[in-house]
Amino acid sequence: MNIQSEIEFFSDLGLIDKARFITRLIIEIAEEAKAGAGGGSEAIRLKFANEMNQRLARFSYQLLSEDAARPPDDVVIRMLLSSRTDKNCERVMQSAYRRVLTGFESFDTTVLLNAH
Repeated sequence: MNIQSEIEFFSDLGLIDKARFITRLIIEIAEEAKAGAGGGSEAIRLKFANEMNQRLARFSYQLLSEDAARPPDDVVIRMLLSSRTDKNCERVMQSAYRRVLTGFESFDTTVLLNAH
C-alpha cells in the first residue's frame, strides 16, 4: 500500500467524509482484532486495537468539532499504515484499512454547519 497516495486520498475528502471514514475504520479494527487467531499475542492485539480506536475516536471528534489542534491528515495516515515491529498488529491495521477503502463512498460533503 502506497502511504503517500493514501494521504492524498484522505486529504481530498471533505470533513464529514473524513469522519465517516475514520468511524468505519474504528469498526473494522475492532472486528479484525476479534477475528484474529488466538494464542499469546491475543492480548497484545486487542490492546493495540483498543488504543488505536481511542486515538481514532478522538481524531474523529476533533474533525467534527473543527478543532484546529487536531493532527494533520498525513500524521494520522502514517500512524495507521506505517510498518510495525509486531506484524500481527500491522496485519490488523492493513486489513481493516483495506476493507474500509474498498467499500467507502464519498458523498462530497462540502458544508458543515457549526453553530458557535
